[in-house]
Amino acid sequence: MKRPLLLGSDIDGTLITGAERVTPRTRECLRRFIDAGGTLALATGRPPRWLLPVLEQLPVRPMAVCANGAVLYDSASDRIVDTHPLLPDQLRTIVDTARSILADDGGVGVAVERAGNSAFDPQSELFVIAPEWAHAWPAIDFGEAGEEDLLSEPAIKLLLRNEALDSADMYRRLASAIPPEMAHLTYSVSEGLLEVAAPGITKAVGLRKIAGALGIPAARTICFGDMPNDTEMLRWAGTGVAMGNAAPELKSVADETTVTNDEDGLAVVLERWF
Repeated sequence: MKRPLLLGSDIDGTLITGAERVTPRTRECLRRFIDAGGTLALATGRPPRWLLPVLEQLPVRPMAVCANGAVLYDSASDRIVDTHPLLPDQLRTIVDTARSILADDGGVGVAVERAGNSAFDPQSELFVIAPEWAHAWPAIDFGEAGEEDLLSEPAIKLLLRNEALDSADMYRRLASAIPPEMAHLTYSVSEGLLEVAAPGITKAVGLRKIAGALGIPAARTICFGDMPNDTEMLRWAGTGVAMGNAAPELKSVADETTVTNDEDGLAVVLERWF
């Protein structure tokens, strides 16, 4: 492969360490990549409102593919460039389907992410939960609404939660009932949490748009990830790299596997060229 011109990186478990830091070695490699004319793009399940602690550690404010591809965000100007929401009828159908399949396992809790206009919009307007929702991570600022109201507006991501199952189990049970033409179903943590986007919307969609705008062919791209929600972008990239800590199913589709995020796995690969 020639030197990559576009680098797409997942954040958690990939770009940052377990302590949520971009190491000096990784930051220096990214600086050399950018100085050589390369373009960095983040590709994450995080919404824009969760990016600032990571952006502050980077040598550039990059374009970011957020919410697993549902939002394209210009972090330099705090501008939502593009969105691909699920519409109310789609949301209701997905929730009804999931609830019927998981009825004997405790059903599902429901929450949604909304795009807003800025990463700094009130968090309570961007992350809204139904009353039965059980948080999978500490949350102190969120909105709450009855399920009918929750599902009555477009959402960039629908979250389905079941505390009795892990995410892989939920995915296996729901994948055939929620086919790709209905929605894109994936996960990035193990704690009984599935992330649902509009049909066909993945991280690869946003990265293709960025690459196309820059005139960069897929062959000159490199992508790094660690979880199943990175699958499509690793398959699309000229070189798809799984972290040493990646889920086995991601390693199976990657072109290569590097060392872990705590061992500067991204930098180890970049140092071949920069």
